Amino acid sequence: MITKSHQKRPDSTGSAPVVFLFNHDAGHQVAHLAGIAGAFALQENGLRAVIAFGNEATKKEVEKLLSSEQIAALEWQSLALPKPLEVLTRGLNKLVPVHRLMRLYHHSRLLRQCSAIVSTERTCLTLKRHWSRFRGHDRSPAFICVPHGSGDRSVSVHPALGEFDLLLVSGQKVQDQFIDAGIATGDQFRIIGYAKFDILRGRVPEVFFDNNNPTFLYNPHFDPHLSSWIDHGADILEYFYQNPDRYNLIFAPHVMLFYKKVHISPEYQVTRKRPDIDPKCYNAPNIRIDVGSARLFDMSYTLSADAYIGDVSSQVYEFLYRPRACFFIDTHSKVAPNTPPEYDFWNNGPVVRNAQELLPLLADYAAIAAQYRDAQERRMAYTADQSDPRPASDRGAEAIRIYIESLKSAAFDGTTA
Repeated sequence: MITKSHQKRPDSTGSAPVVFLFNHDAGHQVAHLAGIAGAFALQENGLRAVIAFGNEATKKEVEKLLSSEQIAALEWQSLALPKPLEVLTRGLNKLVPVHRLMRLYHHSRLLRQCSAIVSTERTCLTLKRHWSRFRGHDRSPAFICVPHGSGDRSVSVHPALGEFDLLLVSGQKVQDQFIDAGIATGDQFRIIGYAKFDILRGRVPEVFFDNNNPTFLYNPHFDPHLSSWIDHGADILEYFYQNPDRYNLIFAPHVMLFYKKVHISPEYQVTRKRPDIDPKCYNAPNIRIDVGSARLFDMSYTLSADAYIGDVSSQVYEFLYRPRACFFIDTHSKVAPNTPPEYDFWNNGPVVRNAQELLPLLADYAAIAAQYRDAQERRMAYTADQSDPRPASDRGAEAIRIYIESLKSAAFDGTTA
């Protein structure tokens, strides 16, 4: 049963609700969608807005990003599995995301009753495919995607994403990527800006160390084929451990890196064991280690550091909310370091092959920041549209409303939206 934290507003109708789906086990995708859901709930559109959440921790992350008025205007639906089933499959879920799929199918009947499902990732499309197999079935909900990030890797333009009826993307770059890959057409897109940036409004950089030394953010990815942590991370941490009077380091990997010990890459068919952190680093006064808190995805670190060290994470574009020095470790591609990089975001800073090549460059971070500033600003303008002064969340909510209204109008006229 969908629960309400408020009395139904006078302009509400009994029509099928719009469901904002938060079905991931971790909270790193929440900020891409929570603001849009909150803005949608406050629109005078006569449409019900439901937050469907996979676990209580995710619900709390959503609530942290909403005003009390937005929380009251939303309806809330738990997608929790029966406890015995959840416990029985907990170990398997550490290897593959079975809970995400099981929650969808367990609540399939409820989700099918909505007018639209808005999601940050493509797992929900399994329901669309499942429902389409039944002949004579009622029309399925519209499927709307707000991609979690604006990276440049192939996974960002996975062919399955073209199955969404509507894609709310951050900028022209993302639309061009999809169209160039031949997986979507122009009429499937609305450019709304980068909704996650809305939570930075009014925020200032934080200070995490009691000195004036430059602070580097090390943000390795979790994919075992692409991540710099597996083969080079220990050397990077050791360098900062040995230089406490020169540099600070925030070690803030992708939240999924330390979620499990063994990582499997279906994309590259690679399996590797994740190395642990040397215990001595936890006590170093110039090193902050965070492998699991909400700061990994609320942009506290990307907003505050002086320079970025990474590999393939799209979080670099969150760091470039303010242009600063970036360094990239290419652990896997077959191109030489002095040839065009495989990924466009590697054009935002120097690209090296290993820690030994990286570490001598760090002292020149200020000059490197100046050298790449123009390129960074051009890429950010292409990646995160700012042509409309409104928050991206408001733009996204409006786009969903207009799309739902077009579906209703098309149904009334007997045409296709």
